[in-house]
Amino acid sequence: MSCQNQPVPISEAEGFAFGWRGAFSAAIHALQSGPALAAEVSSQARVNKLETDNSLRTTAPKPVGQHFRLLRGAEAAALIEFAVALPLLVVLIVGIFDFGGAFNLKQELNNAVREGARFGASQPTNDVSVLILKPPSVNAIRFLVDAYLQTAKINDCGLSSIPEPPQGGGLAWIYTASSGCAGTLTLTISRSVPVPETIGGATVNMLCTQVQISYPYQWHFNSVIQLLVPGANYTFTNITSDATAANMD
Repeated sequence: MSCQNQPVPISEAEGFAFGWRGAFSAAIHALQSGPALAAEVSSQARVNKLETDNSLRTTAPKPVGQHFRLLRGAEAAALIEFAVALPLLVVLIVGIFDFGGAFNLKQELNNAVREGARFGASQPTNDVSVLILKPPSVNAIRFLVDAYLQTAKINDCGLSSIPEPPQGGGLAWIYTASSGCAGTLTLTISRSVPVPETIGGATVNMLCTQVQISYPYQWHFNSVIQLLVPGANYTFTNITSDATAANMD
C-alpha cells in the first residue's frame, strides 16, 4: 500500500463546513439582533420605571389635611385634659408665689424687730417716764425699724412720717400707719416689760425692751382659689413678729 495521503471523508468535511457556517451565522445574527435587544432592554427598563413610579405613588404619604382629620380625636382629648389641669396649675403657681412672699416677709419682719429690740435695750431708760410724752429712745427705735423695712424693699405704709403717738399703758408706744397699704401696720414699742428670771433660786423680774410689729399682707391667692373653692376669701391678713431684749441699764 502506498503512503499517499488519504482523502478526507465527505462526512467530516461537511461537518467542518457546517460548523464554520453555523458559527458565522450565529455571529451575524448576534450583530443584527443587537439593536433590537438593546431596544428590548430599554423598553423593559421603562416598564420597570413605570411600575416603580406607580408603587411610589401608591405608597406616598397622605395629604396634611387627612392627617389632621385622623388626629382630631387625639387633639380633642388633649384639649379636654388641658382644660381640666389648667385651674390646678394656676392655683399651684400663684400659691407658690404668694406663700413664698409671705414667708420672706415674715423673715424680714423678724430681723427688723430684732434689730429694734437690740438697739432699744442698749439705750438708757432715764428718758422713759410718764412725764416725758415723746422719749427720744423710743422714736429712734421706730426710725430704725422703718429704715430696715425700706432697705428690704418693703412698703412701710408711711411709718416714718406719722407723728409720735401718746404713751400707752406699761410704758408702751403704739404707732399705726396705713398709707399705701391694704391694711394697717402696727408697731408697738415697750421699754419696761418685766420678764421673770430665776437667779440663785430666787425669781426676779428683768426689765426688757420689746418690739412688736403687725404687717398687712395682700394675698393674690384669693383671685385663683375660687376656681376650685367658690366663695373662699383670702384677701389679706396680718403677719406678726416680736422680739425682746434685756435693758442694759
